This record gives sequence, C-alpha cells and structure tokens, in this order.
Amino acid sequence: MHASDGGIRDTLRRLLAPPDQVMRRLGAGGERLVARVRLLLSVLALPLPLLAATTGAATGGILASLGAVVFANAVALGWLVLARNPRPWLSYASCSWDINLVTAALVACALRDPALATGGMAAWPFYLLVVWSAALRADGRLTLYAGGLALLQYGVLALAVHMGDARPDATLATLPDATGISVRLLLLALATGLAAVAVRHMQALVETSGHDALTGLPNRAWLLQRMPHVFANARNSGASLTLVLLDIDRFKRVNDEAGPQAGDRALRHIASTMGEILADNESLARIGGQEFVMLLHGPAGSAWERLDRLRRTLVERPFLPERGQDAFAFTFSAGLAAWPQDGSSTSSLLGCADRRLKCAKAAGGNRIVARDA
Repeated sequence: MHASDGGIRDTLRRLLAPPDQVMRRLGAGGERLVARVRLLLSVLALPLPLLAATTGAATGGILASLGAVVFANAVALGWLVLARNPRPWLSYASCSWDINLVTAALVACALRDPALATGGMAAWPFYLLVVWSAALRADGRLTLYAGGLALLQYGVLALAVHMGDARPDATLATLPDATGISVRLLLLALATGLAAVAVRHMQALVETSGHDALTGLPNRAWLLQRMPHVFANARNSGASLTLVLLDIDRFKRVNDEAGPQAGDRALRHIASTMGEILADNESLARIGGQEFVMLLHGPAGSAWERLDRLRRTLVERPFLPERGQDAFAFTFSAGLAAWPQDGSSTSSLLGCADRRLKCAKAAGGNRIVARDA
C-alpha cells in the first residue's frame, strides 16, 4: 500500500511539474496540430448557416449563425498563427477558448430546449475532444486544467437548468436526464484521468529514450537535443561554456577482477561523485561505456580547476565492490573544449574535446588537457 501511494504521489508530482525542454518542444508541435484541426472544424462549419436556410429558419437566426461561424473561423486562424511561435500561456488560452466555445453552444441549446443542453449529444462530445487534445500539448498541468474547466462549466450549466425548472418542488433527481448528466460528468472525469495518464506515459518514454538506464544520467541523444538550446541561451546572456569529454582510466580491470555487476555499481559510484561538482544548469551525460560528457559554465581555466579537484576526490573515495575485497581508486583523462573559441557547434566541440582526450590518454592518463599541443 505504501509503495502504491508513493507511486501515485510521484505521478501527480511529475504531472504538476513544468515540462522540460524536450516536452515543451513536443507540446509546441501538439499545439500546432490542434490549431490545424481547430481551423479545419471551423471551415467545415461554414455550410451550417446555408443548411439552416434550407430548413426554413428565420433570417435573424441564419445571420446570427453565419456571424458566429465566420468569427469562429477568424479566431481559429489567429490561434494557428500564434501556434507558429508558441508562448507559455498559449495552450491554456486556446484550451479555454475551445471549452468556452462548447459551453456556449450548449447554452444556445439550453435557451431553445433545456433537454438539448443536458441530454443531447450534438455539442457535448466536443468536451472530450478538447480534453484529449490537451494531452497532445505534453503538459500534465494543462490536461488537468482542461478537464477541470470542462467539468466545472458543464456542472454549472446542468445546475442552471435545474434552477430554471419552474416546478417549486423540483430536486436534482427530477432534473431532466439526471442519470445522463451524471454519466457525462463521470465520462469527463475519466477522460481527464486517461489523458493525464497518457501525458505521464509520454514523459516516461521521453525520459527513457533520453537517459542512460544504468546511471540515470542523460545520454548522447539527450545531449545532442539539448546543446543547441544551451548555445542559444549562452549567446543571449553572453556566458561562456566548456565542454568536457571524460574517460575513466583502465576501467576494464573492475569487470575483469570483480565482475560486471561490480562494474555497474562502480559506474554509478563514479557518476554520483562527478555529479557533486555540477552547479545549476550544468549537465553530466554518459555517452557510452566509461565515457562521460560534462557541460560546465565558465571558461576552460575554471573548468580545469574544478576537474582537477574532482580527480583528487575520486582517488580519495575508492570504490569497494564487496566487504573483504580490494577497493578501486579511479582516475580519469579529460579533454576540454571552450565555446565558442574551440567551436560553435556540438560536433566541433566534441571533436576538439576528443582530440585533447586522446592526447591525455597518450601521455599516460590521469590528466586534463585544455589546449592542443
């Protein structure tokens, strides 16, 4: 029971946390997709006033529906334009617009016949469509917001219909199609929950694809995705960056002498120790075997000093595979590349750092090279 509760709390915590850069990019693509679908539905609604005219509707009603459809198309086009360069508030605003539009259609039905608003199926299913489309924005907070807003507005509408019942002895049970309303509220709640679960699974897939299963650190794919954004932020702020390519010296001896399981634990020990030197907004990734990449803020000189302290710390904290066995004191070799002096792209920095790492290895290891020989 305790483990289950912890899992629920962890899921809620992750759903309510702001999305990371990868999820924001996914969400931006989802926002553009929803904007296109919204515009398509608005265009498909254009013939409705003409259809109303063929059924003998009043001229005033036809003109009102025509104006509403044209306005909806104009707003849908505006959302599509905004979605090309999404902002943090855009998804909340567009979701609110969609839900308000569905509620407005139900209110219009209620003015003609309350049973259409509470029991009809002409407009209500679009609530579900909006809630499910919120999951495409890859933000758990938005999904819960959309579902909560739909539940609130539909519940208030049903209550308003109930309050408008002319019978003085009317109760909630006598509300037209009370069972249907309860079922619709339940379906909205279930749709919100399922959409939130879908977002959480999406987050888990992104985390799995971008992280190393052994150490939990980001992997090469994550690093390549993140680097352009790091460069852009550094360029805007005028900051300097240093990329570090680091390889553990003679790591194979751990697997040979203590076994592969001990080797896995040793890598986690090393990763944990290296992570201690990172400041906010700095990154550590495992890109394969015993190779790691660090992305440090500051010039190469200060990065060299921090790495030299890390080199001594690793020696002072040897890894003990099992009680009674010999401990392993690790050293590493590293190559440094400064941005933008040594390269302005990920590939150029990695190439420069790799060249200097090979120089450190050729010189016997256990050293840090920051300049070409």
